[in-house]
Amino acid sequence: MPSRSSNAHLALWITATGLSHGEIARRIAAEATRQGHRQIAPDATRVRRWIDGERPRPPVPALLAAVLSDAIGQAITAGDLGLAAQGPTLDSIQLPLLTETAAQTLAGWTQMDLFLDRRDTLKLALGAPLILAAERMLGGTARRLNRAAKGFDADTTAALEEVIAFFTKSDASKGGGLYRKAIVAQLAEVASRIEGGVPPSLKARVFAATADLAALAGWVSHDCGRYATAQRYWSYGIYAASEAGQPDRGVEIVTRMSHQMIYLGHPGDALGLLGIAAAKATLPATKALVASQTGRVHAALGDAQHAEHHLGQADDLVAGGLGDIPAWVDYFDASEHAGARAVSARDLHSIGSRHGRASIHFTDALALRKPGFDRVRVMDRIGLAAALFDEGEPEQAAQAAQQALNEAARIDSTLVASRLNTLLGAARPYKTAAVNAVRARAADLAAARPTTIAA
Repeated sequence: MPSRSSNAHLALWITATGLSHGEIARRIAAEATRQGHRQIAPDATRVRRWIDGERPRPPVPALLAAVLSDAIGQAITAGDLGLAAQGPTLDSIQLPLLTETAAQTLAGWTQMDLFLDRRDTLKLALGAPLILAAERMLGGTARRLNRAAKGFDADTTAALEEVIAFFTKSDASKGGGLYRKAIVAQLAEVASRIEGGVPPSLKARVFAATADLAALAGWVSHDCGRYATAQRYWSYGIYAASEAGQPDRGVEIVTRMSHQMIYLGHPGDALGLLGIAAAKATLPATKALVASQTGRVHAALGDAQHAEHHLGQADDLVAGGLGDIPAWVDYFDASEHAGARAVSARDLHSIGSRHGRASIHFTDALALRKPGFDRVRVMDRIGLAAALFDEGEPEQAAQAAQQALNEAARIDSTLVASRLNTLLGAARPYKTAAVNAVRARAADLAAARPTTIAA
């Protein structure tokens, strides 16, 4: 498997061809003969050695790139295969702090995402590698190498901003499943244009838009169960925010990474990321977001005292007004914080803590939600139904659940499916006809969007 290979780049591209090592060796020998290199005749064992880290001498890297390019139908360089001095780092979420090289790495990630279309090719970063990478990206500033400026002009930059606005609105309304590949393809195009150069006068706008696009690509990838892929896009988003001179934008993306860690059952890593975010946040909105998220993590850990401390900080910040809120964080408001309080109350209730009724907070969140945020509204409705089951109100819960399920059927989201699994767990003690109907329909919807693939 690629995760056990010394040359992950080569292993991934060979996997993409679907060819055996012996067939690749045969094709290399044939290409070598065609080019006049009659002494080159590798076998399957030699191909495996290259994957394990042995570096073939020229002209083999070029021959290998030609063979794989022909098999996949896309131009691949020796650098893409990890057989040149520089190539995209596919097996890490770290980025080189060089503008064009970072864009090359992003291009490599998008290529593997679009052409392999698999969920098991990249490793999820956890623990110190995750925390240190986020910290480095938040504080890093890249050096530009390319003096050309052919990638963007004012019109293409404005068009990019319009496209991102469309995709962002569509994701919030319908979920990420329908749009993910289009968003990743747009990100690949942006990476290519950045390699061509960004005019200094447009640098802030281009990288701000790229940060938004990378954050969205990460979110829709997470929402489709492609967790390691999401991490890589978020990593670039943090980097791009630094290039744009928007450190708080990077902070917001780190909170997305922390959300993923909560979702995947790594609350300690979530707290590590939020600690970095708290140290960097300067805007009231991002400070409130970090505090709200931190309280939620402590609740997941069963720590009611620290949960209330951080949730209370967010209460105060929201009540005091969040000032001029940038578009990239305008989703965080009183409704979003109410949702965090609801989930926190649910988690604390599950361990026997008396921390208020989660149903009250879910009801508050629903009353406050702005139009257009259909996915999170559905998640709130499902959360409300589950909370009512937990609180011993099965009739009310069944009614709320049916309304939630009617809306959930129109959303393509593993995050919604995860809430459906929570609903199924909460409904388990009850056996009435109404509850049985809810259980059957929720199980069908949850099964259609599995949530357990960590890639």
